[in-house]
Amino acid sequence: MQPATNTNNAQYAELAIKREKARNQRKKVYSVLSWAILLFWVVLTIIPLYWMVISSFRDTTVSASFKPEWFPSKVTLATYIRFLTETDAVRWLMNSLFVSSVLTLSNVVFSSLAGYAFAKLSFPGRKTIFWLLLGTMMIPAQVTLIPVYIMVVNIFGLVDTYLAIMLPMFTVVGNIFLMKQYMSTLPTTLIQAARIDGCSEFGIFRKVILPISKPGVAVLAIFTFVSTWNEFFWPFLVTQSSSMRTIQVGLASFKFQDATDYGAMMAGSVLAALPMFILFFALQRYFLQGITIGAVKG
Repeated sequence: MQPATNTNNAQYAELAIKREKARNQRKKVYSVLSWAILLFWVVLTIIPLYWMVISSFRDTTVSASFKPEWFPSKVTLATYIRFLTETDAVRWLMNSLFVSSVLTLSNVVFSSLAGYAFAKLSFPGRKTIFWLLLGTMMIPAQVTLIPVYIMVVNIFGLVDTYLAIMLPMFTVVGNIFLMKQYMSTLPTTLIQAARIDGCSEFGIFRKVILPISKPGVAVLAIFTFVSTWNEFFWPFLVTQSSSMRTIQVGLASFKFQDATDYGAMMAGSVLAALPMFILFFALQRYFLQGITIGAVKG
């Protein structure tokens, strides 16, 4: 019986080796297919960006042509010069920078304070208030657009001002939720130790919570700056003069003598997108943290 047993063991070993080889081959095929799909998706994503950049260095007549030219035969900076000199482009960029910076600061301050209160403080109605705030996120923005517009423009009379652009976005409920989820993961023992030492609640927030919440605050600041920089519809509604437009609204109204200058518009689009590219590549690791930061159970 011993030879038969050895034969069966050898057959089992050979079969296991074949299965392992087949499994490795399938993994290689899946890996190649995955990389091919990702590469194809990357190309689809890059093509519009590439077309925008090369169009910004071409003459307007070539940019508006129906015949695609993937490599510009003539490179010119005239489109950038026209965009910066014949429009209020510099003012538009400064408006966007000012609005985005103020809204980022306000959201960081107020959302962090609210997140700390909901995550670490006990007060009557805490859960009810928090769930009511979350419930407002289920309401489409289009539903509240008209009432907010009437309140800001007709009641407060803030049309064509910085305050009109910024008022509805001083604090966003989604940012409060983000900070609450992040601060729920922080150790409560540090807060209790600070209270025993006689530190006030605001002192605990400023000296204990904020220093260890830098990753969450950074993610909040990045996402807020990007979203407010790219905001179009609300600034379009509440601004009338060219000097008060943000860069996105300015690009939408960009015309010369009732005809669109596509080359200069592409140049403006590149300038408008440039801060976002710099921000992303400089703080890429915080963007990746932002993918999972809201998924932490609080």
